[in-house]
Amino acid sequence: MYTTILNLHSYFAFIVLAILILAVINAISGLTSKRDFNLSKDFRVSLFALILSHLQLLIGLILFFVSPNGLEAITTNGMGGLSSAARLLAVEHPFINIIAIVFITIGWSKHKKVMESAKKFKLIAIFYGLGLLCLLSRIPWGQWF
Repeated sequence: MYTTILNLHSYFAFIVLAILILAVINAISGLTSKRDFNLSKDFRVSLFALILSHLQLLIGLILFFVSPNGLEAITTNGMGGLSSAARLLAVEHPFINIIAIVFITIGWSKHKKVMESAKKFKLIAIFYGLGLLCLLSRIPWGQWF
C-alpha cells in the first residue's frame, strides 16, 4: 500500500505542477494582454489547478501517515534525531506544501469576489504563483528522480 501511494503521489505531482504552471502563465498572460476573464477557459484552468492541488495534498497526507519517512520517523527518532533529508520529508515538505495549498485556496477565494478581469488575473497570478514557489522549494528533488 505504501509503495502504491508513494508512486501515485510522485507521478501525480508532475500533473499538478504542470497545471499550476499553466494557471500562473495563463493569469500573467491575461493580465498583461488585458483580456477579459473567460469563464470557459480561465475559470476552468484555475479551478482545475485548485482541485488537483487539493487532491495531491490529500494523497500526501495519507502518505505522511503510512510512510516510514513521515509520522513514524518523527515518533521513532524525535524531532532532534532527524537528519536533514529525513526532516525534509517528515516536516518541511508537508508543512510548506500545506501553506502552498492555503495560498492557492486564498487566491481562488479572493478572485471569485472580484468582478474586474485584471484583478481576477492578478489575484490568481500572485497567490497561485506563491503556492507554486512554495511547492517547488520543498520538493525532495534528489529523491524524486
